Amino acid sequence: MGKRHDAALVVAALNMAAVTRGGDVEGVIFHSDRGSEYCSAEFARACNRWKVRQSMGRVGSCFDNAVAEAAFSTIKVEYVHRRQFRTRTEARLKIATWITDFYNQRRRHSVCDWRSPIDYERSIACALENQAA
Repeated sequence: MGKRHDAALVVAALNMAAVTRGGDVEGVIFHSDRGSEYCSAEFARACNRWKVRQSMGRVGSCFDNAVAEAAFSTIKVEYVHRRQFRTRTEARLKIATWITDFYNQRRRHSVCDWRSPIDYERSIACALENQAA
């Protein structure tokens, strides 16, 4: 969350996500719309630095970002709109904590076969390891 939605903000978000995962994001696909912040050279350099693949939706297609839009909607409806925050810093901290502690760890998602995103990701990783063995 920043005062401005610009290239610096999305680079900071990418860096935060990569660091949260211990830097292990090589090959991750970062899908976005065609906003100028995602088309910027600054963001492209950050993706290259982390070895993250950029993917952009087609012009005029609302379906490309449907999963992300659904996630943001859920976060707003289930958490943000039910609270008042005194400062931007408080909002940033509490929303990030809710996402990491509840939304990703415990909230069940239909798209994840009614498991949390973390549990689903672990099961996929385990299945891929078993396939490789």
